[in-house]
Amino acid sequence: MSDMVEVVIDSIRVSLLNQQRIIVLRQVDEERYLAIWVGVFEAEHLNVALQDVELARPLTYELFSNVLASLNAELLRVEVVALRNETFYGNLVLRVNGHILNIDSRPSDAINLAVRNRAPIYVAREVMDSAGIRPGDDDVDLQEEAAGGEAGLEEDDRLSIFEDFLEKLEEQDDEDEGEQED
Repeated sequence: MSDMVEVVIDSIRVSLLNQQRIIVLRQVDEERYLAIWVGVFEAEHLNVALQDVELARPLTYELFSNVLASLNAELLRVEVVALRNETFYGNLVLRVNGHILNIDSRPSDAINLAVRNRAPIYVAREVMDSAGIRPGDDDVDLQEEAAGGEAGLEEDDRLSIFEDFLEKLEEQDDEDEGEQED
């Protein structure tokens, strides 16, 4: 496992541009982060687990954890093993009857299971080297990355997005008024 680095969940953030969720993982032995975009439901299920909220009925992740326990399987760790075409790939590492099994998984599902089973989370060093973020890096700011990938834009460029949006709304209003007068 020397090619893997251990991480912990630093935070779950919401993009201000599109309401997507981002799980931010922090490397254990240095200040480096990995931002993984996930679905709304996966993020909400993770929030439930992180806050130890008791639910009346098991969610899918609790169900899977219960199945593992019933089969005497142990979740040893979860891994983020690759990044291809802007998609992260995960892996569950299980011990079942003395055998080690690697099961392909989405990172969001793997992380949800890790929290519920108190299993460590690892990221392939290659993935962390290529996609990891260090605070203060000139090319990327973690806050801006989580806000929708706006790193490197000047403030005027950011505001122009809203100006363009407002202009389109005004044009649409003008067209609607013209149709009503006819």
